[in-house]
Formats: sequence, C-alpha cells, structure tokens
Amino acid sequence: MGQAHLEDRAAERNDGRIIIHFDYDCFYASVFEAENPALKSLPLAVQQKQIIVTCNYEARRRGLYKLQLIRDARKTCPDVIIVSGEDLTRFRDASKELYHFLQGYCWSRKVERLGFDEVFLDVTDMIDYNLDLLNHSDLAYSFFHLDRSDPTIGFAYDASSVSGPTFPLALPRASSPPPSTPTLTLDLLLHLRLKLGSHLARHMRHQLEEHKGYTATVGISTNKLLAKLVGNLNKPKGQTTLVPPYVGSTGGEESNVITFIDAHDIGKIPGIGFKLAHKIRNHVSGRDAAFHAALVYGGTKETITVKDVRLHPGMTPELLENLLGGPGFPKGIGRRIWGLIRGVDDSEVGNARKVPRQISIEDSYIRLDTMQEVRKELKLLASSLIRRMHLDLTEADDGDDPPMKEEAVTTPTAGRNVPVLKRWVAHPRTLRLTTRPRPPSDPDGSRTRSFNRISRSGPMPMFLFSFTESVDALAEKLVNEALVPLFRKLHPEKSGWNLSLVNVGATNMAQAATDSKDGAGRDIGRMFRRQTDVLKEWKVEDGDVPPASDSDDEYRNATSLNAVAGEEGPTQGNLAAESRHRPEAALPTTQNGSMNDDAWDSEDESSDVGDACRICRAVLPPFAMLAHERFHAMPD
Repeated sequence: MGQAHLEDRAAERNDGRIIIHFDYDCFYASVFEAENPALKSLPLAVQQKQIIVTCNYEARRRGLYKLQLIRDARKTCPDVIIVSGEDLTRFRDASKELYHFLQGYCWSRKVERLGFDEVFLDVTDMIDYNLDLLNHSDLAYSFFHLDRSDPTIGFAYDASSVSGPTFPLALPRASSPPPSTPTLTLDLLLHLRLKLGSHLARHMRHQLEEHKGYTATVGISTNKLLAKLVGNLNKPKGQTTLVPPYVGSTGGEESNVITFIDAHDIGKIPGIGFKLAHKIRNHVSGRDAAFHAALVYGGTKETITVKDVRLHPGMTPELLENLLGGPGFPKGIGRRIWGLIRGVDDSEVGNARKVPRQISIEDSYIRLDTMQEVRKELKLLASSLIRRMHLDLTEADDGDDPPMKEEAVTTPTAGRNVPVLKRWVAHPRTLRLTTRPRPPSDPDGSRTRSFNRISRSGPMPMFLFSFTESVDALAEKLVNEALVPLFRKLHPEKSGWNLSLVNVGATNMAQAATDSKDGAGRDIGRMFRRQTDVLKEWKVEDGDVPPASDSDDEYRNATSLNAVAGEEGPTQGNLAAESRHRPEAALPTTQNGSMNDDAWDSEDESSDVGDACRICRAVLPPFAMLAHERFHAMPD
C-alpha cells in the first residue's frame, strides 16, 4: 500500500466525532411487553395483514421469524400470542417517549431518530469534556460527568478499558500512555475517546432499561454508518465498539474499518438502496439479478460483498458516477457511494426537529384493481393521515389567545368531555399520492418484480386544518376533492391497473409563527395580547374624574397629616389597594364597560389638568405655560 494512497485515505476520513447508535430490541413487541410485562416470558408476535412484522426473542427461540405468514407461525408455535400492530399510535408514542429520554443525556441536542426504533446521538462534546478531566495516572478510577454545572452528577467507570465487546474481538488490554509521554498518537487518542463513549453508552442502556423497561443494541464509532453497522454484531441487549486503527499503515497494519465493512453485502450498507445495490451487483457479476427469483441463481444466493465492489477492476468514483448517476439521482452519487464502501460518512446527526419533514401513510395489497376498492382504501389512508397530522403537527394552546370556535377540541377526561384548545405548529403545503402498479404478466405466466413508484402532487386543501369537522368527514372530503383527481391523473385509464401499494403523504411543511426559536417568525397577535395582559396593572386611563366627595377629602386630609407627622404615607400601590376596599371611590359603569352619564355631572367647571392663560384663557399644563406666554409676547 503506497504512502500517498494512505495519506489520501487519512485526509478523507473525519474521525473527530463520537457517535452512538441505539436500536431498540424487538421494538413493536417490546411496546406490548412494556404495557403487560407478563408477555416477556411468552412467545409474542405482532401481526400486520397476514404476516408477522416482528416477534420477541422467546418466539424466535421457538422458530418464529420476521415476515412469516400467520398460518405458518401458528403451525410452528401453536401457543404463540399474536397481537395486532395495524394501529401505529402506541408505537409512535413510545418512540417519542424514548427519544426524549435519550435526548436528555445529550448536551449538543444532536439526537436524530430513524424510524420508530433507531436513534443516533452525537456525544462528541461530552467525551471531549470528560477527556480533559481524566487522571492518566489512575484511569481505572475515573468519573464520567453528565452535567457541566454539577460535578456530582455522573457515574464511576474504568477508563483503561472498553466497556463491552469490540471489533476486532481479540484485543490486548490497552492503556493510556504514561504521563511522561508528551503527546498521544492519533490512534491512542481515538481509542481513549471511544472507551469513554462505550462507558457512556453502557450507562444509557442500563438507565433506559431501568426507567423505561426497554432494551437496546448499541454501536459506538466515529460516524453514523459505522456506528449503525457495528451495533448489529451483538444482538440483543448488547453493544459493540469499533476500535482503531481506522487507517492502515505502511508497516502492513490493516484498517479495522476496511476489514469490518468489507464483509458486508453491498445491499446491507445504509445509504445504498435497493436500486443502487442492484445496479452495482449487475456490474460486478456481469449479469442481471432476477427479482422474482429473489436473487437466487441455480439454488445459490447471489452475494456481492463490499470487498468485491471495492476491488473490482477499474472501480473508481467516476465509474460509480457513470453507473449510478442519471435522472432521479443527486449529482456526486458516485463519490458518496465510494466513500460509504470505505467507511466514510460525513453526514451530520440531525438536531432535534419539532416538526417532521413529511408525514405519509401507506399500505400494500395483493390485488387492488377496482375504483370502488381504491376509494375505500383512500378513505382509510386519508383518515390515518389526518390523525397523524393532528398528533404530530398540533399542540395544546397555552391559553394566551382568546378561545376560537375552530380551535375547540373535546377530549374525554375522567369520564367527561373537557374542551382543549389546539393550534397548528406547521401546515403541510403539498398533498402527494403515490402508487406502485404491478407490471403485466409474462407469456409464461410469471411476473417481473417491480419496485417502481409513480406519484402526483397538488396543493393541500385548506379545509383539512379545521378543528370543527370530524376526521371521517374531512377524510371523505379529501378523497372526493383531492385524492381521486390525483389518482385519475396517475391512472387515466378506467381499469387495467393492478396496484400493490398506495401511499398518501403530507409534505413541504411550513412552520407556523410561534414564540419559540423553531417557529417561522414571531406570532405578533399573540405577543400583543400577552403584552396587554402583562401591562394592564400599570395601564393609565385617559378620562375625566368625578368630583371628590366629603369622604375623599377627609381621607386625603388624614393622609397629609400622617405625612406631616413623619409617618410613611400610602404609596401608589397602597392607594390602589385602598381604593379596592372603598367602593365609593370607584366610577359607576354600565354593562358594556363605559362610564355612566351621571359621572359627568359636576357644578365645578375647573380642571386639574393645568392653568388658564391670562390672555386667551386656554388651559395648558404648567410645563407649557412659559412657552405659551412667549408666544403671546412675539410681535405680530
């Protein structure tokens, strides 16, 4: 391996981050087990349509597996407990709860959720902070600080070793160099930072299980790609750290990254989808993969590893760009794939998003080929989409706004309906309909497997944001006025289409105005209403004051005497409080809040607002009188 090539690879890598990837074990099944812990010791499977989408490890021990037909699962394990997973609400709620729990440990707030059951965390700042506090003379008795402001919050750990398994497995116990060593080599420094990351991951896993009842499999590395892949090595309820060297050396030392990623099938690399992997397989193997044969040739499954691709003659970023580029693919796709097959992934862990980029609901079908069935399925998908929008894109109003009829939503609480004010935090501007038609049958009766989808989009109807109509009524209206017209544009023919999938999505999110930094500007109306409420205590009314009564004179005289005697007179606030206890001091008002006409009657026409000019008798404030007299003194 040439020195120039090694330097090029080292320069391309960016291993300055520490990324932790969480993958919840058997998530769908774990949600039911969290609701009913007795299910943990029983074979449990979650059903969608006629297949098992997931099952717990007790069911897997008895021979069940993902995507198994229900009838086959019952034959294999007659006592299996099968629960419906069609309604995703409980899974979505559990995923959000766990996400916020893990987010509470991350200082940078760079916590990204992938689907319901995966979370990436960028903990680089936490690792670097604790690295600076290490006592290299006593690594075995270290303390990991979880809070910058409180040094007592954290946990004890042994910084001289990695917590949990590593890749490669057989590693000698590595320790930090003695304090006399002036600098750490890059590999030793990275190794030490990964050690700290492994102990933080272990602590978070244990806290997640103790406080939430969920177990997770965790991977620790320097980017999202490697953290996700290395975590798969020790499932379930385990963790794995990919340790250095990450770059090979001229002395013949292999890169652990290349050794690790080379063994993976090209289709198992995150970021390389089915279509891209199929094109790469075809190029490397020199023949087309048969979809309907499930990539099986002569009874042997076709496997093209990353190493096969990387070492294929003539394989370069330019070749991958020519092979994979084209309409529908971003420019530079070849260089990105070239980086992925060498373990390079510079994609950032996304900051927590309050609003999702899109919301979509889809379902698959064995056969969907009549307009009546399409309308029925569109109604179901539209209802689910609207409910998702209400869950993910609305929030409880804080009560600053005056109640509006369209915001009144009733929810059952303690056996009664309690009105709850809701507001939209974002409005999707685009409605998208996607279908996947099956290709016609071949002459021999077989059918080529296709993953091609077609889509049409249109503006999101504004009536969908109403809170007064029911979900069913809105869904019916959405189907008739928007989805069916989009479907007609996708499939203008009256019949003959055979759909295997339909997807309805809300995209192009526009965040509403809010007081938080996540919103699209400030909600000016709400700001002024809140300002009115806050300042009303100090509001000064511009109005005439009725004549003082005898009781008022006595009250003022008593106050003056107190002040002359050296006693503390009433402050403005005390006077206000006093007036609340003296109803006769309040002005009479009518029902609509305006002053009563009797309050304006007075025999004394004098005013306390100022003095009358001796020349023109104009009433002016004292501070303006001098200037007014100079005006009269000016020559004509």
